[in-house]
Amino acid sequence: MMNRSKTPKRIRIERLCAVFIALLIWQAAAMLLNETVLLASPIRVVRELGVMVTEAGFWSALWFSFRRIVTGFMLALSIGAVLAVAAARFRMIESLLWPFISVIKSTPVASFIILCLIWLRVENLSIFISFLMVVPIIYTNVLQGLLATDKKLLEMANVFQLSWGKQFVYIYLPQLKPYLLSACSLSLGIAWKSGVAAEVIGIPDGSIGELLYKAKLYLDSPQLFAWTAVIIVVSIAFEKLFMRLLHYIYKRLEAL
Repeated sequence: MMNRSKTPKRIRIERLCAVFIALLIWQAAAMLLNETVLLASPIRVVRELGVMVTEAGFWSALWFSFRRIVTGFMLALSIGAVLAVAAARFRMIESLLWPFISVIKSTPVASFIILCLIWLRVENLSIFISFLMVVPIIYTNVLQGLLATDKKLLEMANVFQLSWGKQFVYIYLPQLKPYLLSACSLSLGIAWKSGVAAEVIGIPDGSIGELLYKAKLYLDSPQLFAWTAVIIVVSIAFEKLFMRLLHYIYKRLEAL
C-alpha cells in the first residue's frame, strides 16, 4: 500500500498548484470560446472585481448578505444543538422531531424559498433559509455524537454522582468534538449556498442575490463570475475563522 502521509506545507503547495492548473484550463477555455457573454476569462473577472470593490454598493451588498447568512447559521447551530441535547435525553422528543427533520432534509431548497416568500419579508428570507438548511445537519451530527458517548464513562460518572451539567462539560463535549467540527464545516458552505439562492429568487434590495440576478438579466458574465468568486472567498474565509475559534474554545475547555 502506498504511503499517503503528507506534510501540511506539501498539501498547501499541491492545492495551490491545483488551483493554478484550474485557472489555466479556465483561461484556455475562455480563449477558445472567445465569447465573453458565455464564459468570461479569469483575467476579465479579476478586472471586473477590481472595479467592483471601489464601489460603495459592493461593500453594502456584501455586508447585507453576510450578516443575514451568518445570523441564520448561528441560530441553526444553537437551536440545532439544543434540540439534539433534548432528543438525546428524552426519546419522545427525538420521535417528535423525526418527521420535521426528515422533511427538511428531503425537500428541495427552492421549494422552501418559494413557500417562504409567502410568509416572510424578502430581506429576512436568507436568514430563515440558511437556518432551515443547517438545522438538520447540526441536529443529526450532534445527536449522533451524544448517542455514541462511551457508556463506561457515563457509568463511572454515575458512580461518582456527577451532575448532568458536569457530565456534559467533561464527558459529552470532548466526545462531541469530531461530530460538531464536521457538522460546522459542512453546514457553513450550505448556509452560504442556500442563503444566496434565497436572495436570487427573492431579490431583496441591496443584496448579493439581487446583483447576481441583475448580472444574469443583462448577460454580464464577468460580473456574475466576479460575485461568485467573492461568495466563495468570503465563505471559505469565514469557515476558516469560525473553525479556528471552535478549536480555540475546545482547547480552553480541555485546559479546565
